[in-house]
Amino acid sequence: MTFRNLTLAAMLATAPLCAQAEESIIVQSTTSTANSGLYDYLLPLFTGKTGITVNVVAVGTGQAIKNAANCDGDVLLVHAKPAEEKFVAEGRGTQRTDLMYNDFVVVGPAADPAGIAGSHDIEAALKSIADAGAAFASRGDDSGTHKAEMRLWQAAGVTPDGDWYRPTGSGMGATLNTGIGMGAYVLTDRATWINFGNKQDYQIAVEGDDAMFNQYGVIPVNPARCPAVKVDAGKAFSDWLLSPEGQEAIAGYKIDGQQLFFPNAPKVAN
Repeated sequence: MTFRNLTLAAMLATAPLCAQAEESIIVQSTTSTANSGLYDYLLPLFTGKTGITVNVVAVGTGQAIKNAANCDGDVLLVHAKPAEEKFVAEGRGTQRTDLMYNDFVVVGPAADPAGIAGSHDIEAALKSIADAGAAFASRGDDSGTHKAEMRLWQAAGVTPDGDWYRPTGSGMGATLNTGIGMGAYVLTDRATWINFGNKQDYQIAVEGDDAMFNQYGVIPVNPARCPAVKVDAGKAFSDWLLSPEGQEAIAGYKIDGQQLFFPNAPKVAN
């Protein structure tokens, strides 16, 4: 059953009394925006202003793009810019716009078997992990994080394979849990790490390399390809995210005083 088949009663239970059943949209989304708690913060603000309920399908970026291409969604919000641009070029989205950014980090155990703690050079750190045969847990799921990881391995001149390299096929939170359980290094977006509750003795080992920049984009699904798309409601959500009000709300989401996402929508979109 897809989210479009939610019962009227279920939708009315979560929507304002003034909202109509049809005033709801599906956002196909990367997991990091959900795992970080961002939607829990943002969506009540948007729904309270517009009466539009937002149902989020949080999966890896690759799967989110496939779902949106299959017309199971009104808006796409992910973090793999080349794949997003391809989605628009194929006519599946109307326009891609930068929304916000943060960065990736590598987290690892206090024992630090690869000796990379405190590094700001991701290529050197990945080479050290491979040379040491230190366990590395990868999402392995074609998500935006996995795509970034593969790009970084390639830049480091390393083909990750062998017993030390362990794809999980899981989302970010599950991969962190698995990686920590096996004492493995993990590449994660910083926002998910900040909100993650099972850190144990893990710390950020590698951060601050420009190559670890993590850009998010928002794309309304094209009604020319998907006639059932809720154009007006979807546009209202994407426009709000890109507006000064939405950008301020994104900047205002913090955990323990730490800002998780940094808005960077172009002013022409506001």
